Amino acid sequence: MSMMKLPSRLESIEEQLRAWKMNTVIVLQGGEVAAEWYELGADAMGSLYSCTKSVLSCLIGMAIDEGRIESVDQPIFDYLDHPAALRLADESEAPIRIKHLLSMTSGFEWPDFDKPYRALRASSDPIGFVLDRPIISPPGQAYAYNSGASHLLSAILTKAVGTPALAYASEKLFQPLQFRKARWTKRDGVNEGGTGLSLYGMDLAKFGQLYLKEGIWQGERLLSTEWINLSTEMHHRGLLHYEPPIYGEYGYHWWRTPVSHNGCADCYFAFGHGGQYLLIVPDYELVIVVRKAVTKRNDADLSRRLIFEELMPKFS
Repeated sequence: MSMMKLPSRLESIEEQLRAWKMNTVIVLQGGEVAAEWYELGADAMGSLYSCTKSVLSCLIGMAIDEGRIESVDQPIFDYLDHPAALRLADESEAPIRIKHLLSMTSGFEWPDFDKPYRALRASSDPIGFVLDRPIISPPGQAYAYNSGASHLLSAILTKAVGTPALAYASEKLFQPLQFRKARWTKRDGVNEGGTGLSLYGMDLAKFGQLYLKEGIWQGERLLSTEWINLSTEMHHRGLLHYEPPIYGEYGYHWWRTPVSHNGCADCYFAFGHGGQYLLIVPDYELVIVVRKAVTKRNDADLSRRLIFEELMPKFS
């Protein structure tokens, strides 16, 4: 994929981009840079917020591909030896499986819009904090967006591969994709599962291109097509009916939005707090990265409108 800077096709909406507090817009089409715009004139590192979850999903898939994790059907207690995990394993009528963490259907009490997240971050024992939450529904049944579940996945990955997520990602993903740099916050030897990863915008776009090409990068397979298909298909209706329509159906730490939902095309995406998007549109060979200053929660709809009202008509 060429990384040559091409003349931007976004000058006509630059005033709008600044008014909406966008800081990065990148469009790849057919593996080439079709348009790019940076508020400060050049790409920069920035927090992915919850787009981190989709990178973690990829790493779980890689560990399964390598046989480090047997399958998504494994109980989480096969990997978590925390005392709270042992207690929960004894008390649970049905095991919480890796797939339940991935699809946000673990059954833990976790109020809407990730409300316990601040308490999770403040906890001296984040893994114990999650495992001590009451189980209020059978695993696999009810959807509740839960960054604590993502942190458990990062702990499971660390146990399975013998190294924290950042080290594993650096070897298996970031170095093969030739990322410029990556930072990922860590607690007690476990990288944060739900957030905490920072990347350059173009490196995030490369990650999207890997998914668009079904796991192959420059002729080398990094991730199985089977995992990409499994992780980006719908596993729960998620927040499909939320207004404004920022979200969508939920896969395995990826969101999905069908053409009936967005009016343009079937696509899937990573989404981060405040309107950070990595969107993949297979039908048009498109990868779109939008990064925005964090303002009010529903201002994330400005990023969605930019994608589906301005960018998609230009490139579809």
